Amino acid sequence: MADSADFTPTVNSQSPGKEEQGGGEGGGGSEGDVKGGLTDAQRGVLERCVHALKHAKNDSQTLAALLLISRLCPASELDKPTLRRIFEAVGLNLPARLLVTAVRGDENSGLPPNELLSLGTALLAALSTEPDMASSPQLLATVPLLLGILVNGPVFTQQKQEAREQHQVGQSPDGEVQSANISNPDCNPASVAQSAEETESSKQKGDDGSEASRVSASQENPPSSSLDAALAADCYLVLTAVCALPRGPEQLLSRGAISALCQAVELKQTLSHEKGLALLGLLLSGKNKDKAWSKHTPELLSLLVRLSKDFCESTDETRLGMCGQLAQFLPPAGVAAESEELKAVVGRLWEVLRPMVQAKLTPRHIGPILVLSACLVDLYGWEMAGPPKFCCLLVNRACVEVRMGLEELPGNDLTPEVQHTITGCYRIMEAAIEQACSPGVPQAAAPSQSSISTLSLQQSRQVLGVLEEAFSGLMYFLQQVEPSRYGDPFVFATFRSLCSWLAEETSCLKEEVTRLLPFLINYTRSHLQGGILEQSLADWMVKMSIGEDRGAWTGREALRYLLPALCHLSAEEGPRKVLLDVDTPALLVDFLSQSWTFLRGKTSAASTRDPSMETACSALLNFTVTEPERVRKDLCFRSLEVLLSEALPLLVNKPRLLVLTANCCTLGLMIGRLKEGGSVEAGQRRFLSSALRFLRSALDSSSSPGPVKVSLSWEDSWDDAAELWRLSLQALGGCTRAQPSITTLIREEGWLRHMLAMLHQCSALPDQLTQEALEEALCALAERCPVCKQEIGDMMTRSSEGALSNMKKLKKSVGVK
Repeated sequence: MADSADFTPTVNSQSPGKEEQGGGEGGGGSEGDVKGGLTDAQRGVLERCVHALKHAKNDSQTLAALLLISRLCPASELDKPTLRRIFEAVGLNLPARLLVTAVRGDENSGLPPNELLSLGTALLAALSTEPDMASSPQLLATVPLLLGILVNGPVFTQQKQEAREQHQVGQSPDGEVQSANISNPDCNPASVAQSAEETESSKQKGDDGSEASRVSASQENPPSSSLDAALAADCYLVLTAVCALPRGPEQLLSRGAISALCQAVELKQTLSHEKGLALLGLLLSGKNKDKAWSKHTPELLSLLVRLSKDFCESTDETRLGMCGQLAQFLPPAGVAAESEELKAVVGRLWEVLRPMVQAKLTPRHIGPILVLSACLVDLYGWEMAGPPKFCCLLVNRACVEVRMGLEELPGNDLTPEVQHTITGCYRIMEAAIEQACSPGVPQAAAPSQSSISTLSLQQSRQVLGVLEEAFSGLMYFLQQVEPSRYGDPFVFATFRSLCSWLAEETSCLKEEVTRLLPFLINYTRSHLQGGILEQSLADWMVKMSIGEDRGAWTGREALRYLLPALCHLSAEEGPRKVLLDVDTPALLVDFLSQSWTFLRGKTSAASTRDPSMETACSALLNFTVTEPERVRKDLCFRSLEVLLSEALPLLVNKPRLLVLTANCCTLGLMIGRLKEGGSVEAGQRRFLSSALRFLRSALDSSSSPGPVKVSLSWEDSWDDAAELWRLSLQALGGCTRAQPSITTLIREEGWLRHMLAMLHQCSALPDQLTQEALEEALCALAERCPVCKQEIGDMMTRSSEGALSNMKKLKKSVGVK
């Protein structure tokens, strides 16, 4: 090891992030080098060195071979296969042992601990450039140790016995702790890897196992020898390489990365602001954001307070650069929402942002401001944004940016920065739609209130005007989109934003909307049928915190956003004809089928209301009512009947899905009324039997002789389900008239007997509309079934008072005076 001291300066001479193991800058080749390649002489030496690496008997020989490679063959001149051969020859055993030995302060290592750390981290940094190496368990196990270095600096344990007691790197057969030093190449890699995690754990706990503050540990061992920039850069390089792996963020989170990086920033450790914050931003910008915030709320909130303070105290030019970073560190909506500390942070940020929004800025500067504003609106809506006048200005600026970005000539690709800005503007526009599209608020609203909900009627009209112009730009953009771009996340962002407008406002821009319908249907069909790559959209959905449950992306999501608009448009003759031309009913049936398969696979406890399935039923109901001939001929409605006959018997036993059950019941009966004569098929019989049981469960006559009440199981959902229940009764009457044989099933199921008994006992029904719907169904039975007519007449003869006696139309049908 006489030459070992020469290795460290060579390794430290490398710039962070390069792939050289050491000394690349001082090596170089002969004058005969071919640019970007190696001479024959260099290749010969390289092959001998790789052979020496593979057959090295100890760490000294390995390091010597590495040194020779770095000096004679710079990494910039090596191709990837050659680099990979070198990496595989070195392996992760050596750098792991170097790190553990340095932390333990083993005096027999032959090198000072700081040089061991430099060697170990430089080797890890180089090895981590290969994804297979970065994902190996051995490298991942060094993550806690690297995090500890970044937090506490190069703190070394000088007492060997203490190191043995605290870290237990690996036991030899006689019970002695083996030294993980350069002279000992036989140290078990798995033990070394495990020791790395135990090392970090020991920093977080006292000798008695109790939790101890790592900040306190840092104060006991202050970074008097400040963390070397090259060492810190190598640590961050390894962690960033791990983060780039498919499951990298999860690996870092499970190894304490959030807490450690937050502390490094708090302690102002070397490169923590430049690289630590960037790494934290990556960890907090994906699907793990919710998990990170829920588990580390205090640390992340403290970090956000610090960053927001820096933001508020910085100069205007600096603030512009900080907007994007600050947006990354805001919590997801709903997390820590009740925190007064977070509300104070958001309030201070709005105070600084308001004059920035009002200032004259270039598009490059206004973009980050609008994105940060969108994130703040996501957190607390318009409540804290400011007075109505400012809210109007913010919406106006967002709409202007959208129009400027989207109304470029076709063929001009938007840069990622512009797309990011426009996506943020979409979120501001969407947040404004609900308030702006609602009825105007009286101008006498209390001036102390400060949100967009207090817009005057004039301000609401102004906001609606600029929104209409912006959404006209969205439709213009989408008209240019080719099918090859259906998988583009920005196209989806534009589509989703337009759907939020159409859900509230389908009367504006009617001609443009109708012309765009073929695109909207084809786009959603492409996603539903899995014709495009979904992963990029799934990642975007997570990153943008889209979706109420933020669950896994499926192809149904695109159609979910369009469904409210389809429910409106399918009721209007012009748009409905276009929707029929592009076979929209079949698309809706396909969506219901997929959604039902997914819902049926859930446990009973997980079965929650699905508004999108209800809305799809409503749109199909519009087609059923207005296009009877299409329903009779279109095969998709036969498929729908089969689906409903399978679903309804199961849904009637799920009280939390009552509104969906009511939708399916109504839709199936409305289709059934279009049949003509014939016997009742098995599937239709199964459906009708479930429908009759479901419909009779809505009313409770146990309080007779008083008025009928809505049953307890229906009470919470009555506002949403009452109209469907009435439509179902009317459709049941229609089914009876179309297929008189159904009356036998109605009598066999006991529905008629139950209803007559209830009406005989009670004094009144819940409301007039309910009475009219029930009377319509009973009249149909009396008209088509003599036995039913006789039973109804007998009961009415005995009922001189109460609900049944008030049904004058029914009396006339059965001939009772």
